Amino acid sequence: MKRLAFCMSLLAGMASAQEAADAPGAKLRLLDKLTGQVTDLDLSKGQSQTVGRLTVQMDGCRYYPDNPAAEAFAHLTVLDANVPDPVFNGWMTASSPALSALDNARYDVWVLRCDVPDVVLPDVGDPPEDTPGEGQDPNADPATTDGGNG
Repeated sequence: MKRLAFCMSLLAGMASAQEAADAPGAKLRLLDKLTGQVTDLDLSKGQSQTVGRLTVQMDGCRYYPDNPAAEAFAHLTVLDANVPDPVFNGWMTASSPALSALDNARYDVWVLRCDVPDVVLPDVGDPPEDTPGEGQDPNADPATTDGGNG
């Protein structure tokens, strides 16, 4: 009985340490698997956006205040123009999108992050273009060349 009480107090302590805060919005990513088109959606709470035949509504986003970049949980309602009922209605987790995923043959939707006030994320530029080394054939297949060691 003492062990049970001890375990319950530990669980209660862990739960309070992991309390989440509400964010005013979220950044989501949508992939059209047929065309390969990737669309980023910046949605405020209650806002929706239509891409192709999908309409994605962001109902809420939660994050851990002690580490806002670590995790995001977004409640989404996803409608498909060809289906009368929502094709997804629930929470998605940024770090584990397959845990609660949209089951759609054409589209994937996942959470990137919550919009957290006072947190500035660095801008990430385009990756540098690969330029072949000096004296290398730019059309050579690196898997079939010996790298000049021949």
